[in-house]
Amino acid sequence: MICCIGVIIYSCNNKPKEESKVEEFNIMNPNTANGEADMDALPVFDIENTEYNFGTVIQGEKVAHTFVFTNSGNSNLVISNVKASCGCTTPKWSKEPIKPGQKGTIEVVFDSAGRSGEQAKTVKVYCNTQPNVIELRIRCQIETN
Repeated sequence: MICCIGVIIYSCNNKPKEESKVEEFNIMNPNTANGEADMDALPVFDIENTEYNFGTVIQGEKVAHTFVFTNSGNSNLVISNVKASCGCTTPKWSKEPIKPGQKGTIEVVFDSAGRSGEQAKTVKVYCNTQPNVIELRIRCQIETN
């Protein structure tokens, strides 16, 4: 019995814990148990153009475009994943949470090797916004030598 009391007292020390850096990356979840949601608390993925046309590309070229967006919402915007519709397209994105008012980027690299004619590819951005999937598009016309 005395041993158990000693363990309890030892484990309940009153030393203040160091603040975790994780707190600055908290994600607001506006959903409540009654099904209502506070949409004003969400981040907003605000982007001027969701499509980019590279124009004419010579077969074998790698071309890149950077989509720039702003979090115009009221909490941190977190991108959990970005998936391209094809292996010829490679996305790179902002991994850190984007605070309200700040900008983030998604770079899309397209490899035209082995392709010809008109091309249209999509990149899906999965994030903590409403809707939670944003679709970006790239296009080009590939000419062979």
